[in-house]
Amino acid sequence: MSIAPTAPLRAPATTDEAVLVLEDGRTVVGRAYGARGTTVGEIVFNTGMTGYQETLTDPSYHRQIVVMTAPHIGNTGVNDDDDESQQIWVSGFVVRDPARRASNWRATRTLDEDLESQDVVGISDIDTRALTRHLRELGTMRAGIFSGESLENDGVRRPTADLVAEVKAAPRMAGADLAKEVSVSEAYTVEPQGVDEATATVVAVDLGIKSMTPQRLAERGLRVHVVPSTTTIDEIVALAPDGVFFSNGPGDPGAATVEVDLLRSVLDRRIPYFGICFGNQILGRALGYGTYKLGYGHRGINQPVMDRRTGKVEVTAHNHGFAVDAPLEGESTAPHDGGRYGRVVVSHVGLNDQVVEGLECLDLPAFSVQYHPEAAAGPHDAAYLFDRFVELMTTQKEASDAAQN
Repeated sequence: MSIAPTAPLRAPATTDEAVLVLEDGRTVVGRAYGARGTTVGEIVFNTGMTGYQETLTDPSYHRQIVVMTAPHIGNTGVNDDDDESQQIWVSGFVVRDPARRASNWRATRTLDEDLESQDVVGISDIDTRALTRHLRELGTMRAGIFSGESLENDGVRRPTADLVAEVKAAPRMAGADLAKEVSVSEAYTVEPQGVDEATATVVAVDLGIKSMTPQRLAERGLRVHVVPSTTTIDEIVALAPDGVFFSNGPGDPGAATVEVDLLRSVLDRRIPYFGICFGNQILGRALGYGTYKLGYGHRGINQPVMDRRTGKVEVTAHNHGFAVDAPLEGESTAPHDGGRYGRVVVSHVGLNDQVVEGLECLDLPAFSVQYHPEAAAGPHDAAYLFDRFVELMTTQKEASDAAQN
């Protein structure tokens, strides 16, 4: 019995004009892609060759316009399984060559349809290579995408100066406290997989968590309680966790005072801690180190990082525009409160620019990395970090049991 092939998913033709405007006055004319209208935000570039669906639904991109450096986007369409959250979070999307059709057996709709249905304004048919070089030289900045009626005023094309002024009126990322805008409102639990009983319990504080993260923990036999960013230390303790996890998320870690105070309460109780991305920056701040904004950040799935414990070089997935300012060489004493958190080492270093990519506390059961070991779109070099977290919780529990006996 032969089965007739399904009709290919075709993206709608995009012939109407769109304009990308940077706050430095540079403008680029292309075609509207996705929804028509106006969007503003911080413009950043992502160097991943694959994984555009995971990028779009990563809450860490909240209030950012994302430029994809890979030239051909949308060829595998969109499906219902690869989303990292319940919605698209990017403020805008910039691509060079949108696929004319989706060609993948898992696709249920086109990328253009998904962008339009979620009111995400995009632009296509522009030189993303030249745009990326511009951002590498001058750094990330605010930008806007304008298409459809937003390009006109009473039938007359709006002056470029007006568009630039609208872009400059947008809030900057520095100083932005955004975790509470993307966090869940109610807690939920991801049950362990492959075991009859959970081997440990983890409380994961959602600062913009990706769905694959609790999945990776559950695959290791852990019960994961995902809780809102506003959760208190008493609420965490009530769940009797063997470990606490802080997720990735958007915004400036310098503005995340509530999250820093919460983590200090975790550290004071010597509950094993693991943080990624924003969670790494929060650990740095909790220990008393500063954070700073990178020129154009690290975003993509091809960033080399060295694990100093093993000397291994990992290819890793990144999405961050801020970094921790801690001594790269040797041990240092955590500056907060006269050094009460003891000794700290930089455990991982980015090989492209020597940025701090991980912290490890030597006198507390706590560590973190700046990148994404869950890496749903790959690579998976850093998956061992979840095992390291399990090992940390096990060691801490054994030490606690021995002390009680």
